[in-house]
Amino acid sequence: KMAMGDAAGRYRSTMSKSKDPSGLLISVIRTLSTSDDVEDRETEKGRLEEAYEKCDRDLDELIVQHYTELTTAIRTYQSITERITNSRNKIKQVKENLLSCKMLLHCKRDELRKLWIEGIEHKHVLNLLDEIENIKQVPQKLEQCMASKHYLNATDMLVSAVDSLEGPLLQVEGLSDLRLELHSKKMNMHLVLIDELHRHLYIKSTNRVGQRNKEKGRISSLVKDASPVPLMDVTNLSTPRKFLETSQFSTPGSSSMRETSLLEIKEDTELDPEENSNVFMGILIKGLAKLKKIPETVKAIQDRLEQELKQIVKRSTTQVADNGYQRGENLSQENQPR
Repeated sequence: KMAMGDAAGRYRSTMSKSKDPSGLLISVIRTLSTSDDVEDRETEKGRLEEAYEKCDRDLDELIVQHYTELTTAIRTYQSITERITNSRNKIKQVKENLLSCKMLLHCKRDELRKLWIEGIEHKHVLNLLDEIENIKQVPQKLEQCMASKHYLNATDMLVSAVDSLEGPLLQVEGLSDLRLELHSKKMNMHLVLIDELHRHLYIKSTNRVGQRNKEKGRISSLVKDASPVPLMDVTNLSTPRKFLETSQFSTPGSSSMRETSLLEIKEDTELDPEENSNVFMGILIKGLAKLKKIPETVKAIQDRLEQELKQIVKRSTTQVADNGYQRGENLSQENQPR
C-alpha cells in the first residue's frame, strides 16, 4: 500500500509539474528503459496500473458528487458549440451574400453610369434642339427689332445666333442657309448703325435747333413783334461732345462719366428709342462695339465729316432763307415793309 501510494504520489507530482499529458508517458518510458530487471519492470507496471485505477475511482467519485454540475456544464458546452457552429454557418452565408451583393452592385454601378451618361447626352441634345428652335425665330425677331429701331437687342440677338451657328451648331447641315443669311446680316449690320449714328449726329441735332427757331418765329409773329429774328442759340444744345465732356465733373479716382454711361446704357423696348438722342447714340456705339466695328465706324465718320458739315451749312442756309422770306411775307401783309 505504501509503494502504491508512493507511485500514485509520484505520478501526481509528475502530472502537476507537467501540464502536458505526454510528460507522464515520457516519464514512464524513461523509468522502464533504465530498469535492467524484468521484475522491476513488472513492479513499475503494477504501480502504474494501480495509479490509473486510483485515478479512475477518484474520477468516478467526483463525477457522482458533481453529476448535476457536470451535466449542466456538458449541456451548456453543447449549446455553446451549437451556437458557434450556427454562427459560423451564418457568417459564411453572410459573406457569400455580401460577395453576391458586391457583384450585383458593380453591375448596377455600370448600368447607372451608362444611364447617367445617356441622360447627359439627351439633355445636351434637348438644349441644342431648343437653341435651334430659338435661332430659327431670329430672322423674324431681328426684322421686328430693326423696324422698331431697337438696335442693341437686335445686335445682341444676331451676334449670339451667329456665334452658336458657327460654334456648337456648326455641324448641323440643315442650318447652312440660315447660317449664311445671319452671317451676311452681321457683316452689313454696322452700316445701318453708322447711318443712324450720322443721322443723329448731323441731321437730328440741327433739326432740333431749326424747330426751336421756328417755334420762336411763330411766337413772335403771334405777338406781332417787329424786331428782327433772334439768332439761333446753340449754347444750351445737348450735343454728343457735351455728353462726353461731362466726364470732367467726375471725382478723382472714380471712373469717368463717359465710361460709366456707355457701360450702363440699356435699351428699353417699351419706350421710343430715339426719344433721347444721347442715349440712342450710346446704344449705337455699344452695338458697334459688340459687332467689333469701331475702327470702321471711326473711319466712316472721318470720311463723311466734310460732306456732312457742308450739308449742315446748306440746310441751315435754306432754313434761314425760308424763315426770312416767311417773315417778310408776314410783314408785307401787315403793310410794314422793311
